Amino acid sequence: MSRFLDMKEFGEAARYLRLSNLEQLAARAQAFDGTKRVWLPDEAEAYIEVEVRELNGDKTTVETRDGRFLMVKEIDLQPMNPPKFDMLEDMALLTHLNEASVLFNLRRRYSMWIIYTYSGLFCVAVNPYKWLPVYSSPVVTAYKGRRRVDTPPHIYAIADNAYSDLLKNRENQSMLITGESGAGKTVNTKRVIQYFATVAALGENVKRGRSLEDQIIEANPAMEAFGNAKTIRNDNSSRFGKFIRIHFGPTGRLASADINIYLLEKSRVVFQQPGERSYHIYYQILSNHKPELQDLLLVTTNPYDYHFCSQGVTTVEGVNDGEELSLTDRAMDTLGFTAEEKLGCYKLVGAIMHFGNMKFKKKQREEQAEADGTESADKAAYLMGISSSELLKGLLNPRVKVGNEFIVKGQTVEQVNYAVAALSKATYDRMFKWLVGRINSSLYTALPRQYFIGVLDIAGFEIFEVKKKHLKDHVFRF
Repeated sequence: MSRFLDMKEFGEAARYLRLSNLEQLAARAQAFDGTKRVWLPDEAEAYIEVEVRELNGDKTTVETRDGRFLMVKEIDLQPMNPPKFDMLEDMALLTHLNEASVLFNLRRRYSMWIIYTYSGLFCVAVNPYKWLPVYSSPVVTAYKGRRRVDTPPHIYAIADNAYSDLLKNRENQSMLITGESGAGKTVNTKRVIQYFATVAALGENVKRGRSLEDQIIEANPAMEAFGNAKTIRNDNSSRFGKFIRIHFGPTGRLASADINIYLLEKSRVVFQQPGERSYHIYYQILSNHKPELQDLLLVTTNPYDYHFCSQGVTTVEGVNDGEELSLTDRAMDTLGFTAEEKLGCYKLVGAIMHFGNMKFKKKQREEQAEADGTESADKAAYLMGISSSELLKGLLNPRVKVGNEFIVKGQTVEQVNYAVAALSKATYDRMFKWLVGRINSSLYTALPRQYFIGVLDIAGFEIFEVKKKHLKDHVFRF
């Protein structure tokens, strides 16, 4: 049960973490008849509250709150918990731990903007889709070194529990962050990393131009620019999975970090569903926030000039892509990227945009394809530092190994278009892997490493109707 704790140390976050003492007492004082009030499945609301009016074998007559009488099967009804369990902080303590009661408890807490709830060892987070003041420095301090049962539910409490167990048991720890697409996994992963970087900071022990804790925190915006995109359900959806290891020294001080990534959604590089975007970096570059990029990359400021990044939408409500480019630049600077390395990444993104504009046509009286103009190929080749003629030759007449020999193979227009898409996806995938490898180089230090806490942020799952499922979705999720 919730403890009556002085919440002043949490500052303005207090009301978003726990009910006041008076609110808790008022909730528990309501009258309740557990033999009459039950939950009934409902198509619109999932479950609704009803009162039992008559029992007749396996059939039950119930009355809804709007006065309707329904005849239902007794097996479909789920018992309701007394009001003293209303807005419970740990749902493992519910008398009736059924689906309806869990959803009701989460919904009631969410209605008060209390987004974190425990369920035994797990912490359930409901995405508020707005900023809440629950991640400030005073909140970090309030959770540091405290027992989980003494504080309101929070991702910081889970993180501190892992850190405390590492120090006490001298064993590596792991945190798994999972949920459906748009649930807030990436945000909570960032908060966990922020917590570790803050409570285990090196402080004055290491004199460096850029602190390790700052670099660990800035690794996220750098990866998000190249690995996140707008989807139907989430304006900043991670399209890859990642496993982050925060390494600690013998005394529990921050020592280094490394990141492993997997399953980047490469298909998004060349195709987007209606209402979705490609990766953020495309639109940041085209925002004209840094006009010199337009000249260096030979691009305009209109996303619709580039097929590979304009098949869905090109803007996100409430997001300024120009400002986001500044954040990406700052993150890469903090991580120690050189100007040449940053420009190299931008050039590859520009080259892929030009790949998408390459046109091909069928030769007269032949199935063989040929270039329908070379302007886009010339620009892409220039940005990649390769020969335009060799690029087109490789696409139109690739060398294929047959046995122990290589032969030159002709390509149809359809085959060439597939080859361009494959080249674009492979280029982006390798660039992203290089980017993460470069970030890992920045996060490495020569400090002794003895233990680590691993944070797994797995790709979000979605539930599709059977007719809407695609092979890509199955492969990506299973």
